[in-house]
Amino acid sequence: MKKFCTITRKILNNSILSLCGFALILLVVTVTWQVFSRYILNDPSSFTDELSRYTMIWLGLLGASYLFGKNAHLAITLLPSHLPEKANTALQIFIQILILTFVVLAMIKGGSALVGRTMQQLSPALQIPMAYIYMILPISGVVTVIYVALNMIDTVWKKK
Repeated sequence: MKKFCTITRKILNNSILSLCGFALILLVVTVTWQVFSRYILNDPSSFTDELSRYTMIWLGLLGASYLFGKNAHLAITLLPSHLPEKANTALQIFIQILILTFVVLAMIKGGSALVGRTMQQLSPALQIPMAYIYMILPISGVVTVIYVALNMIDTVWKKK
């Protein structure tokens, strides 16, 4: 089981980091082109502002999912550092269940509903369905759920 979790985490990490790397390169290119076209050519590009904004959204949510996998998300560590080992394990599992509940309800369920409602709405400059932009919510939600499950397995297996 531990080997399966390690392989799954490695594949997921590499996939997320590759997507984030591509998004970062796209963001740099679009912002650079926007600055160049605005100040050098005196003819600002109409789509780069919107594309960079949407790329930033995807990058942020994918990066947040990756941080859940690394257990590097924002946390208050005062209480866990003062608890005995069994209580700390129970607290970590409880925290993971809370995260799981939020992600399933808000990101996956709510994000899927948002994608469904915005399929006919087009973005102003790119003229693509807004659902493509909002699709990152359920995608990153599923990735986060996988990471949370792996974290819970690691928490339980670490103590055995």
